[in-house]
Amino acid sequence: MTASPLIGIVGPCCSGKSALACALRERGYSARDIAQEHSFAPRMWQVIGQAEVLIFLDISYSIAQQRRWMNWGPEDLAEERRRLRHAREHCDLYLNTDDLTQEQVLEHVLALLANSRWQLADGS
Repeated sequence: MTASPLIGIVGPCCSGKSALACALRERGYSARDIAQEHSFAPRMWQVIGQAEVLIFLDISYSIAQQRRWMNWGPEDLAEERRRLRHAREHCDLYLNTDDLTQEQVLEHVLALLANSRWQLADGS
């Protein structure tokens, strides 16, 4: 059993990164929302974020606008996805959060962690 890894969470705006990071920290995991979608550095999640486990949360433009109105268009979301391409190609878990509640997203991530070598040091 290994110690809890640093879990990095990337994805476009409004995909649920901050909520997931907070929920994981409340459960004893080391988790960080990495604002890679605003960066031109494709390996930011590795270098600055230093993530050992990478979770990629995705969202459609229409759902992102429902969650939080933003003054952006579909082309802006496409640009965020372009910036996130390296992280998407190397993620340990990809989730589209359009039809998921925050609790369901957390359940998917906890299932990944429970069925992997990445567990809390106490075995939970």
